[in-house]
Amino acid sequence: MSQFSIPCTVYRGGTSRGIFFVKSSLPEDAQLQKKIFLHGIDAYNVNQINGLGSGTSHTSKVCVISQSLLDGVDVDYTFYQIGIGEEIIDDKGTCGNLMAAVGAFAVDEGLVIANPSTDYVNVSVFNTNIKKKLQLKVPVVNGRARVSGDYVMPGVSGTGAQFAVDILNPGGAKTGKTLPIDVLFSMETDRRAYEVSFVDVVNPFVYVAANDLGVKGTEPSSELTMNEGLLVEIEAIRSRMAIHAGMAKSPEEVAGSVPKIALVAEPQDYVTSAGKLIRKEEVDIVARMLSMGKFHRTFAGSGLYNLAAAALLQGTIPNRFAVEKDGVQGQIIRIGHPEGIAEVRVSLTEDGKDVVSIGLDRTARRIMKGDLYIPE
Repeated sequence: MSQFSIPCTVYRGGTSRGIFFVKSSLPEDAQLQKKIFLHGIDAYNVNQINGLGSGTSHTSKVCVISQSLLDGVDVDYTFYQIGIGEEIIDDKGTCGNLMAAVGAFAVDEGLVIANPSTDYVNVSVFNTNIKKKLQLKVPVVNGRARVSGDYVMPGVSGTGAQFAVDILNPGGAKTGKTLPIDVLFSMETDRRAYEVSFVDVVNPFVYVAANDLGVKGTEPSSELTMNEGLLVEIEAIRSRMAIHAGMAKSPEEVAGSVPKIALVAEPQDYVTSAGKLIRKEEVDIVARMLSMGKFHRTFAGSGLYNLAAAALLQGTIPNRFAVEKDGVQGQIIRIGHPEGIAEVRVSLTEDGKDVVSIGLDRTARRIMKGDLYIPE
């Protein structure tokens, strides 16, 4: 069997990794694009041994970048979550971690020109998945995205250059409202009733109290993933909330990628997957999230944005467990996740009922650039 090739680049952004394409290099035929994405990652094998994925939701990703036609926007960015052992290409959500890599890619590929004498360049991005504008502050050296630096990011060993990612007016990307249903909603599964919150910021998320599911919320992700009964119950909650929020009409129509779901708990001492002790005084809330049916090794960037906002929105489940904050402007929410602490910037409207902007610092780097070979 012969193969054809297409240029691509592999980037890590935050705790995610993905294959990046310039849109103009892809064929216009939608079925052929689908073939490239599925084979490039290898959606067909659970271990993704025959492609550039590695069998995890945070490395089974594709990004397509193009020059933007919108006023004041440099590039457009479309994200695809690729299936693991399933022929799935899902563009209903987005990836918050890879947003930093989008900025690096735009500079490295010359889509945005950086002055060789400057340390940072501002990149304006339109994310087509959520139809929101991003402002990226990309560190540069000699006109290219800088990699080395002293910024420490939990979930990635070593240090790197600090990328600032801010999303403007991030609420209601999928449902039209930040809080499309009651702030607290009583939802029943076959087992019992739960109080849950549904928050649509960047990606829509369902929140449920960890103790309602019989866990502390500080357990290692590997331990939680082995609890089959827990996974079944969480998926029942997620699926039913997706239908109630109008994102699907039946369980069969519920997307695997969104809404996502997270378990939250009050600040408490716990040990990270690397063996580091996190004190309860160091965090404002503790959480564990699922992506594509499995507990996330760290916490998705989109989830960090969402949870930080939810922690400030009065009456939500995360707000119930989070340390109380004064004011609505320029708050920092410290989220305790399996591999450490993430600090997220949040600004709410003056009445505290919606989100003006949300921001996160990440690191990113280009891993390889070359030709991706696809079987004919």
